[in-house]
Order: sequence, then structure tokens, then C-alpha cells
Amino acid sequence: MTSPEDLIARVSQRVERFVDGQRAEYDEFGGEALTLIDAGARACAGGKRLRARFCAAGWSAVSGVPADLPDALVTVSAALEVFQAAALVHDDIIDNSDTRRGSPSAHRHLEGSHRDLRWAGDAATFGRSGAVLLGDLLVAWSDDLLEEGLAAAQTASAVRSEYARMRRDVTVGQFLDVAEEAAYVTAPADEHAERALRIASLKSARYSIQQPLVIGAALAGADAAQLDALRAFGHPIGLAFQLRDDILGVFGDSAVTGKPSGDDLREGKRTLLIAYTRETLDRRALAEFDALMGEPSLDEDQVAALQRTIVASGARDRVEGRITAWVAEAAGALDGAALDAQAVAELHDLAQVATARAS
Repeated sequence: MTSPEDLIARVSQRVERFVDGQRAEYDEFGGEALTLIDAGARACAGGKRLRARFCAAGWSAVSGVPADLPDALVTVSAALEVFQAAALVHDDIIDNSDTRRGSPSAHRHLEGSHRDLRWAGDAATFGRSGAVLLGDLLVAWSDDLLEEGLAAAQTASAVRSEYARMRRDVTVGQFLDVAEEAAYVTAPADEHAERALRIASLKSARYSIQQPLVIGAALAGADAAQLDALRAFGHPIGLAFQLRDDILGVFGDSAVTGKPSGDDLREGKRTLLIAYTRETLDRRALAEFDALMGEPSLDEDQVAALQRTIVASGARDRVEGRITAWVAEAAGALDGAALDAQAVAELHDLAQVATARAS
């Protein structure tokens, strides 16, 4: 039976082999081209490989837990991880994030390369422009890997359909996330929580958990009932996953998350945590809270003050309660489904990894 560590290693190796091929293909175009390829390799390195793990779990739920996972599944899983790298590169540009996994984000890394190479022009502009193109290149790489994985698959059409849905969902969800930082002022306060949840559904729940799970199952030839059961499991786990991410974005330990504590506060993320907080504040406290939210220069004391307000409002406890409820909802979603029992047990374990994490 393939362990999580073995799967992560195989997916990482598959990505590395692909990038090595890209490096060889573009070597003739000079060092500047390789600067982009090497930035792509850097963006794809590391991470928890959760999407690959859920993809493999979806496949095993339909096919049974094998002694070894097929190469086609590993390659499709690698495609998901490369697409995730693309999303993170673009996300860090949108959010003006300086770090990712404890290291400079892609646009900051390219900015640094510009300075190190003593190129002309503004380094920051080059970094952002280069990272936009890097994200686009990574999307193309993910498509290449997907097609390689599906080359001999009889279920290719079903997998492509689910993969395309994932790409559409996360793009619309990302836009809604950006828009909400400005549009929240035009929406009634009692709608903010629901608006935050629609973003969580599209941007994360479907993209991070549900669709990788369904893509793996589709690759294995799942029928409609099996796909419905896995969606009913994956969506609440995905929502719980995003709410955990929201908590970490405000309260996470930077030494563990690899990003500054309170980064979501500086970025002005209008999450469920923030919506719940705002519901409890009087007019004066709300004005003070909103004045600080989204201020990029927040210092540690200001972050700490916002954190105290969130905790005192009961919002953190309410969000923790929603996480617990969604995990419980998912726990019953697979009861009676025609899925492999061992794979389902492993899927419940993986759900805990996704929703009870510290980074």
C-alpha cells in the first residue's frame, strides 16, 4: 500500500522530471528563459500536496487501495499540484504577499533576481510582471501534465470536465475574494457571512478538496452515485479546510505557517471570521475595526488589538464550531456509498489532516 510519504515523493519527482524536460527544451533560448523555468521549479517545490492526496484518495475509493498507485494517477495528481503553484503565484501578487512557505514569494524572488543580475529598469515592476507570466506558464504546465496522465485513460473526457470545472470555480472565487474587499460596503451587514461562504465554496472548498477528490474518482471510472457521495463529503471538508485557513491567516504562528502573523488582516480579507466579528460591534467599535482592516502597514500591536477584538466577539469560537459541524456532516456523507471501506477510512483520516492543521 502506498503511504502518504511515498505518494508525496512520487508526485514531487514527477514534477521535477517534467521541469527538467522544460529546462532542457528552453536551454537554447538563453539564461533569461531559464530564469523563468527555474522560478517555476521553485514555485512547484514543497507544500503539503493535499490536492494530490485527495486525488489519490478519490481514485482508491472507487478502485480499492492498491499495492502501488498507477503512473497515470501520479501524473494527474502532479498536474493538480502544478496548478496549485500557479494559483499561489497569482494569489501572492494580488495580496501583495512578500513570503510564501517562509521564503520570498515568486514576484519578490524575481524582483531579487533582477537586482542580482543588475538589469535595467525597476526591479519591483519586473518581479510582478514576471510572476504574472510565471503563473500563466504554470497553468500551461499543469495542462501538459494532465494530458500526459490521460494519454491512455478511457475516462479522459470525464476527468477533463471535472478539471475544467475546478479551474473555472477557483478563478471566479478568486475574483469574488478580491471584489469583496471593496464591495462589502454596499452589502447589508447581515449578508456578509453568506457572502464570505460563497467565496470559501468556490475559491477553496471545491478547488482544494472536492474537485481533486472527484477528479481522482473520475479517473478510476466512478459512476454518478459514487461521484455524488464524494462531492457530499468533499464540499463540507473543503469549507472546514478554508475556515481553518482563515483562522491561521489571523492567528497562525509565522514560524509554522511561513507567512507573517495577521497577514489576512493586513490584506483586508473579508472572511467568515471577520463577518462574525463585525456583527457584534457597535458603531464606534466597528468604525475602528474597519479602519485597521486592510491596512498594509499594521504593526504587531495593531494586529494584536484586532486579534483580541475577534476573540472577544466570539467569532473565533463560532468559526471553530462551524468547522466541527462540517467535519461531522462529512463523516456521514459516505455511509452506505459503494466505495472501498479501507479507502473511506483513510479518507476520514485525511480530512482530519486538512481541517486540524497548524499551517
